[in-house]
Amino acid sequence: MSEEKLYAVKNGKGEYWDFEDNLRFNRFELASRPLTSSNDLACRAAFKYHGHVVTLVEEPKKVVLSKEEARIVERAHDYTWPAKYITDNCGNSNGLEELLMNAYVNGYTVAKEKKYLVYKELGGKQKNKHEQVAQAYRSNLFFDTIIWLIKEHKIMSSDASDQFTESEIEHYGLQDCEKEEVTDDDE
Repeated sequence: MSEEKLYAVKNGKGEYWDFEDNLRFNRFELASRPLTSSNDLACRAAFKYHGHVVTLVEEPKKVVLSKEEARIVERAHDYTWPAKYITDNCGNSNGLEELLMNAYVNGYTVAKEKKYLVYKELGGKQKNKHEQVAQAYRSNLFFDTIIWLIKEHKIMSSDASDQFTESEIEHYGLQDCEKEEVTDDDE
């Protein structure tokens, strides 16, 4: 965040001082120059013309967190001493503690988890010379089961049932398979 700030002078009617002509207050959108970078100039105008200084501050950027980190920040809101809760749940990582404190104060977004298509290339070629692959899917019929469909690599599906996160790949024991990241335009 930059240290540069902008200032405006506002009166009781909700009008802003026009620093260009220095003669009157106006609606913000009608003022030629309603902002100044000089705090001193804004304070003098506010005092002389019976207004108050409004400081425009750049909104801080939100921190990007993992789901686990976001859970810590969310739970901290429910505690009497949120900073202590964050500190107690960061292990020995000062960098993580600072990141989570920043997220608590300025807000955060949760990083979208990468998803992958998982497949194994099969030996042999078809008549049209495309290699066959077996693509992994979650079974809708059998809980926690993977099924394999054999197809041409060029026409791989990318439905929700065949997209796996890294943790799901590990859970289902698919680490030895080929994987292809699903991009936003594939979804």
